[in-house]
Amino acid sequence: MFAYVGGYTTPDRDGRGDGIHVYRIDPQSGVWELCQQVDGLANPSLFTIRSDGRVLFSVHGGRDHVSAFRISPSDGHLTLISQMPCHGSNPVDAALDNGARHLVVANYSSGTVAVMPLEPDGRLLPVHQTHELRGTPGPDPVQQSASHPHAVIFDPTGQFVIVPDKGFDRTFVFRFDHGAGRIEPTAQGCIASRPGAAPRHCIFHPSRPVLYVNNELDSTVTAFAWNATDGTLTELQVIGTLPQGHAGRNTTAEIAVTLDGRFLYVSNRGHDSIARFAIADDGRLRLLGTTPSGGKRPRFFTFDPTGDSLFAANQEGDNIVAFRVDKANGDLAPTGQVIPVGSPSAISFVA
Repeated sequence: MFAYVGGYTTPDRDGRGDGIHVYRIDPQSGVWELCQQVDGLANPSLFTIRSDGRVLFSVHGGRDHVSAFRISPSDGHLTLISQMPCHGSNPVDAALDNGARHLVVANYSSGTVAVMPLEPDGRLLPVHQTHELRGTPGPDPVQQSASHPHAVIFDPTGQFVIVPDKGFDRTFVFRFDHGAGRIEPTAQGCIASRPGAAPRHCIFHPSRPVLYVNNELDSTVTAFAWNATDGTLTELQVIGTLPQGHAGRNTTAEIAVTLDGRFLYVSNRGHDSIARFAIADDGRLRLLGTTPSGGKRPRFFTFDPTGDSLFAANQEGDNIVAFRVDKANGDLAPTGQVIPVGSPSAISFVA
């Protein structure tokens, strides 16, 4: 198995990274061995892997382009095959359609969503649609002065695209036309969050019609009922990610659900922890507790393909910390494994 780690490299993003690190993971010991460093890249900050594990796409935080890399199945090495402008500034996330024919990109600073066609080998073609998000800025004059789409995902059917907008306190929903490779707003168009909540990232439950959105500025998670027929969202619950009594500043960052759909996790930056929730049969959440992330500002975390381990990328701690996942109760236990790496913000696995 191989792990791909990216992060921030430039002074304007307080970057201490040096490109993409490729690690070979020993199947018995779990030790990460660095086998390639791809330098010369500005802020390779989040990855999207094609389902066959042969192509990696990277957005570049604070820049204006996306890169595509071929993945060698034998040694995991990356080879750059194309870079293309994404018709927006600060691309922060990207998602592939079911046929891997189009890449949908969220441009945070320009408040747009772009659709980029792809060649069969994963090469990027020029953007053929740019959609400007429209709405009203939230109450935070610094973080919400304009539209800031912070994520993009497809729903489980592949027919809809979900875009949480941190600046507008809205989660937008689009129908995706696979033939034309274009997004169009649904009849509902979007659903509002609480003023100042700042929707950031989102994920669907693996088996229930529920979408979870973590709200960055008020440290909450919203559970929405999902209608896959018309792409409609209905709010079910809003719940906090912090223990009672925490008074310090905090923002949430990443969100993930276990493969069996029993537990949900959200990272807290400031409290520097991973919050864990039990998921009820109706999709509602119950906070179980928090676990220190082992570093400062856990911007990202993810599970390994088995779901046995969670890896937290502490952006300001310059490390990745490994945890063992207790599948019975959702608890996280540090394994003692710490991978030093500058300003990490992305971890992707290819088995």
